[in-house]
Amino acid sequence: MPERAAQGEPRRELAERLGLLQELSGLGVRALARDSGLSSSSLSRYLNGQTVPPWPAVVALCRLVRRDPRPLRPLWERAANPLPAPPKSSRQGRPVPRNDLPRDVPDFTGRAEQLAAVFAAVESHRVVSVDGMAGVGKTCLAVHAAHRLAADYPDGQLYVDLHGFTEGRPPLDADSALRMLLSALDVPSERVPQRGLEELAACWRSELARRRVVVVLDNAADADQVRPLLPGAGPSVALVTSRNRLLGLDEVPPVSLDVLSPEESAELLVRASGDPGGPGGRLASDPRSAAEVLRRCGHLPLALRLAGARLRHRPGWTVGVLVERMAEGASEFDTAFAMSVRQLGRSQARLFRLLGLLPGASFDEYVVAALADLPVRGARAVLEELLDAHLVQQPTADRYRLHDLVHQHARRATAEQDPAAERERALGRVLDYYVHAAAAADAAMPFLSPGAPPTAGRPPAGLPRFADKNAAFAWLTAEYGNLLAAFETAAAVGADVHVYELPRFLRAYFARRCGTTHLNVLFERSLAAAERLGDPVRLAEAHSDLGFARYNAGRLAEAAAGYEAAELRVAQAADARVAAELTLRRGYLSWDAGGVEEPLDLFRQAGRLYEEAGCPSGAAHAAASEAWAMLQLGHGEEAARRAREVLDVPHADPAWPPALTARITLGVALADVAPEEAADHLRRALELAREDGHLNNQAWCLNCRGVALRRMGRYEEALASHREAFALLDALFEEHWKIHFLNGYGETCRLAGLPEEALRLHRQALELAPRLGNRHQEALAHEGIAVVLDGTDPAGAAEHRASARALVGELHPFGAALA
Repeated sequence: MPERAAQGEPRRELAERLGLLQELSGLGVRALARDSGLSSSSLSRYLNGQTVPPWPAVVALCRLVRRDPRPLRPLWERAANPLPAPPKSSRQGRPVPRNDLPRDVPDFTGRAEQLAAVFAAVESHRVVSVDGMAGVGKTCLAVHAAHRLAADYPDGQLYVDLHGFTEGRPPLDADSALRMLLSALDVPSERVPQRGLEELAACWRSELARRRVVVVLDNAADADQVRPLLPGAGPSVALVTSRNRLLGLDEVPPVSLDVLSPEESAELLVRASGDPGGPGGRLASDPRSAAEVLRRCGHLPLALRLAGARLRHRPGWTVGVLVERMAEGASEFDTAFAMSVRQLGRSQARLFRLLGLLPGASFDEYVVAALADLPVRGARAVLEELLDAHLVQQPTADRYRLHDLVHQHARRATAEQDPAAERERALGRVLDYYVHAAAAADAAMPFLSPGAPPTAGRPPAGLPRFADKNAAFAWLTAEYGNLLAAFETAAAVGADVHVYELPRFLRAYFARRCGTTHLNVLFERSLAAAERLGDPVRLAEAHSDLGFARYNAGRLAEAAAGYEAAELRVAQAADARVAAELTLRRGYLSWDAGGVEEPLDLFRQAGRLYEEAGCPSGAAHAAASEAWAMLQLGHGEEAARRAREVLDVPHADPAWPPALTARITLGVALADVAPEEAADHLRRALELAREDGHLNNQAWCLNCRGVALRRMGRYEEALASHREAFALLDALFEEHWKIHFLNGYGETCRLAGLPEEALRLHRQALELAPRLGNRHQEALAHEGIAVVLDGTDPAGAAEHRASARALVGELHPFGAALA
């Protein structure tokens, strides 16, 4: 397949612009780094495009050559924030303390002096940096120390691999690392800034300041990568490991590791091999060969453990045989790894090599089955053998990973030993798996009307089974990093069908997580893939999906352009389901744009198209939207009747969106005539939204409950409900959501005798609505201000009322919408 750039264009362009700054300076890398206050290794990565520099580094370089850095800011943002990682779900109440630490090795040997130095540095500075060569035991020491410290840090024990020296992938950027760490602390996604490294780092430090947490930041590339991840004020501590001395972290005490002493190496080999160690043991009976093993392992703990594992699992071997096998290799690491692999059967060795192709950091047995074209049971059996040989690690019961050095060896081995065609087929099966597995998870999460089944590649022999939407969501959360890595790999190798389809099966996941920024990026690239494929149906879906992502991000003008482009392709596609989905989305946009009859017509047309396509759940979505619009237009009885019809549609999930919309509609529509039934519908809707963990839906339920309570004359309760809704909305970084709630809250304040607060809220809506292109809410804001001003400023009221009519015409029932 032809290779394509994944997301490197902004990064490469930024590197080129930084190269021009270097040319202007007339300095070499070392001199430029010195004069700009950067490390030369970091500057080198910035200039060759390996790493995106932090914004202060760009500013420093520009100032050095007396150039304005501001024109570079948009390019830097595109390079620095292509696909932020999403946070995990928030939970009610105090979160359960997280322990992400890898298992503490049972044969930890020596390092008494270094361990004491780590504890002393933690006591005095709360941060320590452990450095040393590859395989020397940095991670082992840091994890061992963290386990020893765990009891004193009960709020969490976190671990993140920064991939500073992972072959085949760039170092983990600080943005993504911070999002992973905040997610591990169970920080609600709405509290995590969407953009800005400084804001993210401040959020992280703020969270640590009120907790006692120990964090292991493993495999760091340099000081610039680590600095935003360090704790600030408070009791939390961090243990950093790196192959480099992190000279840029002046305030962090270093602990440098050398290889083990001969005595410690011998002790570790004895413990790792299970040898009794005394007279009669294999090692003691052949001291010359044992010494040669130590030499070939370079006294490095990782190589010693691998050599010891071979002896333990080969009781018929002598130490001399082990030396002979090790002599066939080229280096301490490669001899140890290759020797371990040679003892595997043919199928196990093949699978081990292919593991080097996996795009993600960790994996499960299902993707391994797809990779090797094996049944899941067979893949599990081989993984167990690799686990016993210490070639695979198992951080949790259902997840596996490769140590960096082992991963490098596997990548090199498959490149040298497996034909290119076989590697390409294996990688293709992995990409197929992730698309089909994401589709299976999406089907178990009924947030949206169902889409077309996946067509990328062929279905794998085994897929995870999801008992319910929560199981599917948990899988998507666990696999999120791998799914994005698969997306990037598909883009890089030109697998356009996979690039087009995978984001479609992540829509429900992002809807539940309220994510819009990264979803827009995914769909931009999905559309580009659809354009290369040239299929009318895919083009229609891609334009529609991107338009809907724009709509959910509050970018209504861009959404309209996307829908217009989609509509041109729908006629060619002749697909009722695609047409129905687009029509429903156009209805939402038309309503926000101030339409009156057009949105209702579009919702009804969407319902007919869904029925024509044989999609009753889609028809229910359209009917629920129609009921909500009729309520806003003052047709309460018709809205209630339509909402009851939606509730009669059978569905396994009581919290699916049409039912939630129908209950909210009934709650507001019946507030005057059947207050007890209305309150029951709203109570049930709020319970379902809370059980589902969807914060935007919770805020919507609370706001509508405020409207209903106001209509019942229970003003204090109404105000309390509005305030609770806005407490949630204030925590969300997507400000455009507030536009749907401000005017209703303002009307409640007016009737509750708070005219100044009502004016403030309507004016806030009037400021926000034009920026979003929401003519409907802009008109409601003018009308709300006019109603407040009627008794004190008739001229001002008339002016605002005229502005409202100019926006949406004379037919709009403002009183009904505000009520």
